[in-house]
Amino acid sequence: MRKLKNSELKRKSVEAFKKAEKIPLILILDDIRSLNNIGSVFRTADAFLIEKIYLCGITATPPHRDIHKTALGATESVDWEYQKEVVALVVALQQKGRKVFAIEQTDGAVTLENFEVNTNEQYAFILGNEVKGVSQEAVNLCDDVIEIPQEGTKHSLNISVATGVVVWDFYQKLKKL
Repeated sequence: MRKLKNSELKRKSVEAFKKAEKIPLILILDDIRSLNNIGSVFRTADAFLIEKIYLCGITATPPHRDIHKTALGATESVDWEYQKEVVALVVALQQKGRKVFAIEQTDGAVTLENFEVNTNEQYAFILGNEVKGVSQEAVNLCDDVIEIPQEGTKHSLNISVATGVVVWDFYQKLKKL
C-alpha cells in the first residue's frame, strides 16, 4: 500500500463545495468555549457536506487564528451563521419543519444506534458546552435527544469527537437509504 498524495485525493474546490448538494443536516454549536473544537467541527462539516453550522451564545466566530488552526480552511467552504439565542433558533428551525435533536445524556434519550434517519426529513443537531452540555431550555424544545452509548469511566466525549461520531452515523444511515 502507498499513501495517496493530496493531489490524488480529488477533493472539491471551495466553489464546487458550495454548489454541491448537501446532506439535510445543520449543526448547532451552543456556548462552545474551545476555539479548537469549533474549528474541528467545521472540518467535519466540510468532510460530510453538512448544510450549515449555527454558532450560538459564547461560541466564537471566524475569522480567528485558533479556529483556523483546526478548521484548515473549512470556514471558507461551510456555510455558517451566528445566532445569539439557541432557544430562538430551535423554534425558528422547527417552524420551518426541521427536526431538532440534542446530542446529550437524558432520561428517555434514543441511543445513537437506534436513531433512524428519514429521507423526507431535515435535521439539526445541537452540541453543547464542554462542561454543561446542551442547556435544559434547549433540550426541552427538541424533538428528541440522541445519546452516544459509552462503556468507560468518563461521562462524556469531547464535543469535536461527539460531532464526528454522530455526523458519521447520520451520513452512513442516509447513504444506505
